[in-house]
Amino acid sequence: MANDIAPALLEKLRNAFKEKFNQNKKIKDLYQVIQEGKATYREVNELSIEVGDILAKVFQENLSSDILPDGRMYYNIAKKTVEPMMVNNYNIVIDNGVIVQELLNQKAGMRIKVQVPALNQSRIDGIIDRLDAEEVFDDIKWILDEPVKNFTQAAVDDLVKANADFHHELGLQPKIIRIAEPRCCDWCSAIAGVYDYPDVPKDVYRRHRFCRCTVEYDPGDSRRQDVW
Repeated sequence: MANDIAPALLEKLRNAFKEKFNQNKKIKDLYQVIQEGKATYREVNELSIEVGDILAKVFQENLSSDILPDGRMYYNIAKKTVEPMMVNNYNIVIDNGVIVQELLNQKAGMRIKVQVPALNQSRIDGIIDRLDAEEVFDDIKWILDEPVKNFTQAAVDDLVKANADFHHELGLQPKIIRIAEPRCCDWCSAIAGVYDYPDVPKDVYRRHRFCRCTVEYDPGDSRRQDVW
């Protein structure tokens, strides 16, 4: 019976990620700002970009057809290695995003529990299925690069949307701010702006490949008289 390479491979990925994560100066600076209570969603978004870049590099540097049985990333291997690493990225981003959202709630005078979005399991499943379907891993290796970065950044967008939706239901008047990155595409330029709930187009939360735009949230301090 063939040995299961997944446990050792997962440990290798975790160690490589931890080393890059701990050596990243920008992440250290972002953590400090977040822990000091001075951060906004801009810092959370920057953190998600850094964490996504790290995991993508870890995958590219430590996974190849040469180390996989038959040169393939079989489903069971991807499920035991790729999935937990992507879940870890989600947890890092959400944990820090919750801290920032709590701060925003406090500044707006609201004692409301932060809404945590569910993990986007379907995106992870889609990546794993594509890996399993390809006979040569190196031919599909690209899917563990930009799509992983996009998945990590999207966790911020999901957190923003979950809390904005909830606050609107309570009678608050939240705002969504989408900031286009410099030299962005025409589509991102067109969707950038400040939107008052409920007049928020769905595209505000969408991201194409290589998108690095920022989606921020302002809970606002305008409330209906009977909210409390």
